Amino acid sequence: NAGDKTVLDYNSVMKLDFGTHINGRIIDSACTIHFNPQFDPLVEAVRAATEAGIAAAGIDVRLGDVGAEVQEVMESHEVEINGKTYQVKSIRNLNGHSISPYQIHAGKSVPIVANSENDDADVKMEEGEIFAIETFGSTGKGYVWEDGECSHYMKAFDAPRVPLRMKGSAQLLGVIDRNFDTLPFCRRYLDRLGQSKYLLALKGLVDAGIVNPYPPLVDVKGSYTAQFEHTIMLRPTRKEILSRGDDY
Repeated sequence: NAGDKTVLDYNSVMKLDFGTHINGRIIDSACTIHFNPQFDPLVEAVRAATEAGIAAAGIDVRLGDVGAEVQEVMESHEVEINGKTYQVKSIRNLNGHSISPYQIHAGKSVPIVANSENDDADVKMEEGEIFAIETFGSTGKGYVWEDGECSHYMKAFDAPRVPLRMKGSAQLLGVIDRNFDTLPFCRRYLDRLGQSKYLLALKGLVDAGIVNPYPPLVDVKGSYTAQFEHTIMLRPTRKEILSRGDDY
């Protein structure tokens, strides 16, 4: 959010998660940036796990089988931080996801652990589908929860049509519809559009189930996490990595 005074330092580990679209056709991608080489094994574990997930993905492949491959690679890695050795753990309550036009989370979840409680574990990937294969590794418990000030939001794809008690909420919804539709946005974007004093109106949209909030996720204090993500498309005879670049 505007005014955030966080400053990265030599021991910071930061994931950069971003997306782009053309007429609602979305590519979602993420990498992890660090400066201290002691974190190399953590970052490499997650990068390798993402590549394993991509390699495992394919037409008629069970989503749970992708998760099993990811976990096997991820948790074969260790990292030594300040003289203490940690196993890198898959964060079991985070997943990859299918992608559809204007719908970044399109219904199918790709687990990153074996024996996931994910209801989609036995669901198969299908020809023509697009998936974000994203993996998350942690030196903590491998489980995250919401904590901290929310900055990111997204209008629900199947947002209910309900009366809004606040005029400001209705006005803000119009701004969201015109500028973002059902794609993610952050409060800075609203600031740049000239919106002000909108927090109560935004809360009204969240409370009505029209907009979903995405606050920060954390593992245990003092742990380190990393993420990598690529978007793939399952074509009839091959899979295409839509987000592949020269850097990762």
